[in-house]
Amino acid sequence: MILCDIGNTNATFLKDGKISRMSVDEFRRYEPKERVYFICVNDDLFAKLKSNPNFIDLEPYFEIDTIYQGLGIDRIAGCYGITDGVIVDAGSAITVDIMSNSIHLGGYILPGISSMLKAYEGISPRLKLPINSQIDIDALPQKTVDAVSYGILKPIVILLEKLAGNKKVYFTGGDGEFLSKFFKNAVCDKMLVFRSMQKLINNKKEILK
Repeated sequence: MILCDIGNTNATFLKDGKISRMSVDEFRRYEPKERVYFICVNDDLFAKLKSNPNFIDLEPYFEIDTIYQGLGIDRIAGCYGITDGVIVDAGSAITVDIMSNSIHLGGYILPGISSMLKAYEGISPRLKLPINSQIDIDALPQKTVDAVSYGILKPIVILLEKLAGNKKVYFTGGDGEFLSKFFKNAVCDKMLVFRSMQKLINNKKEILK
């Protein structure tokens, strides 16, 4: 069985317990010979996905208890396997959702770290700087590279801490492991969405044969 999580930049696959990725441009040329169960947030790819019967869209089968309008399938899938906790998917965007007793209470969206860095670069070429992965966000910065990193990371951490309280925070996505180090109650889980997809397939196996 192949599972695939298709985003705006990459398509991430799980097959035989191994994770692999390809760019969206590479994915456009990908024609599987076996079933690929997928979720997709990239609207430009749906014509391609519908053209090959080996692509099986899982979105219609996901259900979570929420009053949130317009919740994306990537966020739904992330929440599907969590009963209580905060789910943070840190990719091109950073999505944050809170689950309590299997009920989705709401959430919010921030630009991803790479998008924030590009925003600084757009302000001034002098602010074209990398993130300092070793920054101490409890100390006031004394150089520009740290000031940019602090300006990106500190608001994310403060907002998340306030929302999470004593709940566990589940991090996934490309920057999930990096962000998780700022939290004592963090769980870094790169397989979170894939586990939810597998759970759904097991729960709906009569339909998804």
